[in-house]
Amino acid sequence: MRLRTLPLALSCIITGSALTFANHHYFNINIFILACITTICLQVLSNLANDYGDSKKGTDNEKRIGPLRAVQSGDISLEAMKTGVIIASILSFISGLALLFVAFGWQYMIYTLLFIVIGVGAIIAAIKYTVGKNPYGYNALGDLFVFLFFGIVGVVGVSFLYIKGFRILFLLPAFTIGGLSAGVLNLNNMRDIENDTASNKITLAIKLGLQNAKIYQVILVLFSLLSLVAFTLLVERPMITSWVYLLAFPLFLFHCVKVLKTNVHKDFNPMLPMLAMSTFVLSILFFMSRYM
Repeated sequence: MRLRTLPLALSCIITGSALTFANHHYFNINIFILACITTICLQVLSNLANDYGDSKKGTDNEKRIGPLRAVQSGDISLEAMKTGVIIASILSFISGLALLFVAFGWQYMIYTLLFIVIGVGAIIAAIKYTVGKNPYGYNALGDLFVFLFFGIVGVVGVSFLYIKGFRILFLLPAFTIGGLSAGVLNLNNMRDIENDTASNKITLAIKLGLQNAKIYQVILVLFSLLSLVAFTLLVERPMITSWVYLLAFPLFLFHCVKVLKTNVHKDFNPMLPMLAMSTFVLSILFFMSRYM
């Protein structure tokens, strides 16, 4: 289930909840809990499907640098992993329906139907990353889908569940979480460049080449941080407490320096959980900055 990257799933929920709490003075603990459960189910589904798809295609093999995968190790059979994907899909759908019922009830059925479509799309996207005849993760589209679902859908979607409305400025914090989430995927892809190339898995990192992929990583991180700063400047006259989240910025700047200095593929691996956890810390500090 790759627990070390699950904080990314929670980051979008915390950020979206922070926006609603600060700008509309509204918070519903039931929506928050069910949103957390649903997004974790989707993240676990994505991870299981990724394990299944890469194993079936032979991408997860003995030459792979990253952590040993479940099917690759032989601990779980391909059929058992497929069953896990199905179970995770069902749990994601059930949790999503419960979330929509709590958020919208019977009063906003049009919103419920709209979010059911979005939810089914999220489940399909989680599976199609590496599963099927034409998975988008094998065609350099993984970064785009991560940015979309972890960022825009995750952050703006959660805020909509609370307030039944949309504010365009909320896109800026959504860009932050989406960009940093894409950064985690890019680290994964930079680590796996050699094996992915041999397995015909085309990622954006392969298309860019290692050196350009490192520059792309730095751009992603800086763009994400600047989006949050821009949001703070635009929504209100900032107070000192509005900038509490800046305490997390050194973590990301250190990350950028480390990425630029790294040239050995396997050395990108420990950066994945660090960036995921740094994003989680940033989301918590952002919530605190909106609460104080």
